[in-house]
Amino acid sequence: MDDRFQRLKLLIGDENFSKLSAATVAVFGVGGVGSFTVEALARSGIGHLILIDKDNVDATNINRQIHALETTLGKSKVEIMGERIKKINPAAQVDTIQKFFLPNKNAEDFFICRYDYVVDAIDTLTAKIFLVEECTRRGIKIISSMGAGNKLDATRFKVSDIFKTSVDPVAKIMRKKLRERGIKNLKVVWSDETPRPVENFIGSTAFVPSVAGLIMAGEVVKDLISE
Repeated sequence: MDDRFQRLKLLIGDENFSKLSAATVAVFGVGGVGSFTVEALARSGIGHLILIDKDNVDATNINRQIHALETTLGKSKVEIMGERIKKINPAAQVDTIQKFFLPNKNAEDFFICRYDYVVDAIDTLTAKIFLVEECTRRGIKIISSMGAGNKLDATRFKVSDIFKTSVDPVAKIMRKKLRERGIKNLKVVWSDETPRPVENFIGSTAFVPSVAGLIMAGEVVKDLISE
């Protein structure tokens, strides 16, 4: 047994761990939610990770993003996260794409190989909807994060189909847009906590986005080993 994954293999077995090692997962958005998803997927032995995010690390990211440190300010989020994965699991294959995912413009730049699973941790609604459309069209499993900003209670997260959500303003808009496009289901991680009113910017904590990201990683792992 590889000691670094020994405890996971004891829980899920060698056959299921082999499924994770053979899996290719793309994470769109490597911020407060996505960086923790990537961290957990790497520590779960996912064999091939594709990280997609245009941004560099900013000081305002330090309170909630796992790659954001004084020493990483100004550096590419996907590059820093890619280096981190290699320190966790040198056998992992990592591809990084430092571009914006733009609706109806450059999808082929991002679907660089066959994905077993896509994680949507994008902030922009139009890009989220387009990504769901692309994955639906390509027959790729996807899980999408709803709003994690302006919230303080990390115990309020749920996993369900988007059409069973309530309260969350991101989910409300996406339900409408997905209905218009004929998309009938989408697994999401969402919170039933009412967002707090914050002027001008979106407030955030260290513990709410990270919990959403870890839940998403758990759903990906469970789905991959259930196949």
